[in-house]
Amino acid sequence: MHKIILPYLIFSLQASAQNTWIQMDSLNGPGRSTASAFVLNDDAYVLTGLDEFGFKRSMVSYDISQNDWDDELSLGGDAGDGLNRGSAVAFNVGGFGFCGLGTGSADYFKDFWKFDPVSNSWTQVADFEGSARREAAAFVVGQIAYVGSGQDADGLTSDFYAYDHLTNTWSAISDFPGTARRDAVGFAMGGQGYFGTGVDASTYKNDFWAYYPLTDTWLQKADFPGTPRHGSIGFGMFPTAFVGMGEDNTFTYKKDIWEYNYFGDVWTQRANFPGPGRAQAIAVVIEGRAFVGTGYNGTFLDDFYEYVPLLSLDQNNSVEIQLFPNPVVDILTLSGYLNTISAIQVLNEKGQIIERIDIVENSSDLVNIGVNHLPAGIYFVQIISDNQTSSVCKFVKA
Repeated sequence: MHKIILPYLIFSLQASAQNTWIQMDSLNGPGRSTASAFVLNDDAYVLTGLDEFGFKRSMVSYDISQNDWDDELSLGGDAGDGLNRGSAVAFNVGGFGFCGLGTGSADYFKDFWKFDPVSNSWTQVADFEGSARREAAAFVVGQIAYVGSGQDADGLTSDFYAYDHLTNTWSAISDFPGTARRDAVGFAMGGQGYFGTGVDASTYKNDFWAYYPLTDTWLQKADFPGTPRHGSIGFGMFPTAFVGMGEDNTFTYKKDIWEYNYFGDVWTQRANFPGPGRAQAIAVVIEGRAFVGTGYNGTFLDDFYEYVPLLSLDQNNSVEIQLFPNPVVDILTLSGYLNTISAIQVLNEKGQIIERIDIVENSSDLVNIGVNHLPAGIYFVQIISDNQTSSVCKFVKA
């Protein structure tokens, strides 16, 4: 049902724009690079890596509510001697943290370990199905982790594998179709995995790809617009993702940050990272908040920052749409040039379409959507037009 009403107040999403960085508490202990990280119970865990004293297996956790770090159980626990490493991968799935691969006390590892925050223990799980390697990439879609690329004893790799933590098994998926490489970024957003940048046998890379688990296919997206590089950070905050920093093809440590738009397949430069340029940093998203820190630029670094992104998606809107009220309890009203729309979709913050309204005919510049059945949270309205590309707006259900 589309009821026409007169607007009483319109909130522009651009009024909430931020695009700023806030310095947080520095990492416990000396600075480190090539560390790995995962998130459990709204805490970030940073582990392994390399510092001025050598490869590490120690782990620390960051509490966002207290802006403070605590020491945690090192990789492998009390029996973990020899597990020191850097350039490993880590991810969280099913309420557990996982870490594996890398280089350190062994040239190349292929082992994987599971951290249980309830019992505060590490357990070795099934070895990685591919070859032992370092500087691989990982992302998690749903309850499955995907790990691949990197460098092994024979050179660079492009194979990828899926890990099911419920069965503790690995299975091969389609190889990455671009050039084999190491030190690329990998993250998930909107039900897809994303992978790009890095360095292959002769070239620093700026290509960018999406992996679709349902069809086991890769699709090339718009190239990363910064200079080609490796050792970057990347993270997804649907419907945008961020890639930046790293060491580029002029051997410069970078601090630029670029935002990728899921709906438009376009990039926009955002505020530079405020600390020194660097490679081999870590990035985590905790309860919709993004944090970036550590790394190396000739010095091992321990600083840590929160990034507050723009709340507006208007730079990708071909039809200017405004929403009110926002936050909303019962009825969300869309205002703008809506005569040509063919459908309206509501998506959750994971990018899943939870509702679609097909529009047969609309002669008004106002459309109402009932949202009282939705749980509280962050949502997106996508406007689909027959003649124009989609517009996307964000709203909060109170």
